[in-house]
Amino acid sequence: MRFLNSGTVKSLLIPGGVLLLAASLLVNTTWVTLAQPALTFLYYSGIIGGMLLAWRFHSSRIFLALAVIFLAQQGAALSAGQSPYIPATFHALAVLVPANFILISMMQERGFTLESTGPVALFLFVQCLTVTVLCGAALRVRSLSAATIYPRYAVIVIVCAGVFLGVRFFRNRKPVDSSLLWSLAAFALALRPLPSIRAATTYWAAASFILATSIIENSYLLAYHDELTTLPSRRAYNDSLLRLRGPYSIAVVDIDHFKRFNDTYGHDTGDQVLRLVAAHLGRVRGGGEAYRCGGEEFNILFPGKDTSEVLDHLELLRESIEKAEFRMRGGDDRRQVPRGPDRRNQKSKGLTRKGDAIRKLAEKKSRSSLSVTVSIGVATATGDRSTPESVLEAADKALYRAKENGRNRVETASNVRKPRTKAAVIA
Repeated sequence: MRFLNSGTVKSLLIPGGVLLLAASLLVNTTWVTLAQPALTFLYYSGIIGGMLLAWRFHSSRIFLALAVIFLAQQGAALSAGQSPYIPATFHALAVLVPANFILISMMQERGFTLESTGPVALFLFVQCLTVTVLCGAALRVRSLSAATIYPRYAVIVIVCAGVFLGVRFFRNRKPVDSSLLWSLAAFALALRPLPSIRAATTYWAAASFILATSIIENSYLLAYHDELTTLPSRRAYNDSLLRLRGPYSIAVVDIDHFKRFNDTYGHDTGDQVLRLVAAHLGRVRGGGEAYRCGGEEFNILFPGKDTSEVLDHLELLRESIEKAEFRMRGGDDRRQVPRGPDRRNQKSKGLTRKGDAIRKLAEKKSRSSLSVTVSIGVATATGDRSTPESVLEAADKALYRAKENGRNRVETASNVRKPRTKAAVIA
């Protein structure tokens, strides 16, 4: 799996990294100077606006993260307002905020229900009481000093939390994990040893805006990406069609006998098959971009390429999927009979030939593995088919021809390829 492709780096740096960079430039340069009231207004705008967005989009995790940032900022402001400041409060915040971010990242998104948010709210309340007690105890014993705000253990906690959130992002590629990571970095800068009020407020504002914008990023991801496969969705595909200029090619990819997978092994296995194929499609070469357009059907756009330039890449794609060994989770097959009204009468009617072929192929490899193949049709924009609709129609016809000629093959709209002499048993 390629962790550092361009899409992953882009989703990691935008918008969280960009917002934190802008805050650092605002603090350390004189290009733009904002008065303290303006910075305070930006901070509260990020907190209030982010909470409203989180409530509207049922994002309880971002709402709780913003609450943690707000409570931490209030505690830091109260402690810094003492003369001299109270290190114990900052030490507690430097440990509690990263720990809260880790817990929030591991929460399941269940909206704003009492069962899901009640225990967390109570936990935050207990933490507030703890920090208040520490602050009061420090005032009573006058354990005030000019020591740095970050003790060694606090630095270790912040670094470990950052590594944890970074690993979660590269595993899940979710905007929430990215925003928690960059917001934690902004928090660490706001709480660094004796920052100016202006610098601290700038970084607090950056932390709140990073979390707020993640809601917009997540909404965009849901609208333009398929949640199951993480490939761009039909809406993204339609938008890309509007920007196409000739020459270009469109390939239509269909998983062979996908319905039989669902009927024989269940929809969970079908979802695994979709993820497997999507992972290979996402790595297609030749400048192609893959999209899931519904069910087991995928489209690949090749801007600026004709059929002769993409055919070899499509053959490599087909072969990589055919050679990939797909292992079912859970070992043995959970469903041995097709769905339908006649499944109880299987002994008398027998299994269908395609179902038998799938199971025989699985038994040859292992009891928990299957072979997955795809059929592909490709067409290029030409004079008589210059619109995306006509190109897609020609690619569909080529796909049907690939299925008629034995499946597990690539067919072009321009040339009719001979059927393979040895048709593979496919699933």
